[in-house]
Parts: sequence; C-alpha cells; structure tokens
Amino acid sequence: MDKSIDVDHYIAGFPADVQQILQKLRETIQTTAPHARETINYGIPTFTLEGNLVHYAAFKNHIGFYPAPSGLEAFKDALAGYKGAKGSVQFPLDQPLPWDTIIDIVKFRVEENLAKAVEKAKSKK
Repeated sequence: MDKSIDVDHYIAGFPADVQQILQKLRETIQTTAPHARETINYGIPTFTLEGNLVHYAAFKNHIGFYPAPSGLEAFKDALAGYKGAKGSVQFPLDQPLPWDTIIDIVKFRVEENLAKAVEKAKSKK
C-alpha cells in the first residue's frame, strides 16, 4: 500500500459494502474522540491523541481493530467471541460490528492516553 495515501483513499479502495463499514467506524471513532487526529500509520487508518489511540483496517473477511493490548485486555469479556491477537481483534464482515464495545474501548484509550500524558508531563518537572 502506498504510504502517502490518506484515509479517504484507503477507504475508497474497498468494495462499497466494506466502505460503508469503514466509514461508520471512522465516524464512530471521530465522534467518540473528537480531539484525536486522523492519519495513516503502518499503512492503515490511525487516530492519535498523545500517541497512537486506535488503528483499523479492512481485510478480505474481517475488519481489524487495533486499540493496543491494554484496550483489548480491559474489554476481553466483551470481545471473547472474536478472533484476535495481543493488540488486535477481528470483526467478521458478515456480522454487525459491536458498536457499543468499540465506543467503550475508544473512550478507555482516550482516558489512558491522556493519563499517560499527564504522568509524562509531571515526570519532566
């Protein structure tokens, strides 16, 4: 994937049904974390707020969501029915995404990143 691509072009590269899911995911994250900045990191859409907040990506059969290991650990019960790895979870394209859980994870990650930023600032004093 072209590293200079922007999020609009990333989303446009998928079939219409997947584009709709990606756009809704994008808007959900933007609404939940309005101060986060949107970019492309690691070749996929990323939101940053005092560091990486969450990433997401589309694949043939799923949407990958990457809220850092801490975001997954905090919501492991809600995500128990999904495949995943240390820092990722896979939402199958043939099932509705768990929007409420995604919102809760993004809120958690916002609070976590902001708290880390405060601690970092304190340690520099």
